[in-house]
Amino acid sequence: MLVELYDVARLMRTRFDRWARTYGMTRAQGVILARLSRQPGMTQNEMAGLCEVEPITVGRLVDRLEARGLLERRLDPADRRIRRLHLLLASEPILKEIQSYKEELFREITEGLDEATVDLVTNALLKMKTQLTMETPAKVVAVGE
Repeated sequence: MLVELYDVARLMRTRFDRWARTYGMTRAQGVILARLSRQPGMTQNEMAGLCEVEPITVGRLVDRLEARGLLERRLDPADRRIRRLHLLLASEPILKEIQSYKEELFREITEGLDEATVDLVTNALLKMKTQLTMETPAKVVAVGE
């Protein structure tokens, strides 16, 4: 099952990469925009942690998005050393397109599956995600030994 799960995730990423290129973007840039739409005001370091990449990588992606007028860095009012990321109005159309594509992809990959099966798979994946995020440090050490 793990191989199939990995394959589906990889194929979805590949599809999104191809779709994003039609908008002159990368999947990583799309992820940044989507994350900021849900959590405005994140720092680049916070974004790097969520995206599981180095802060310098996020910095370059943000540079490109900022140059396109899709987001901006603003000084944190409490700590002027920190810059927070905020979407600009110009990002709204691309965010709508991203959401539309995600819905289209979901319909495509669940075609032929009844609602009960989709619910079962969704709930199982959410349970797995919860299990992984609740992993104790002792388990991590034991696995790494």
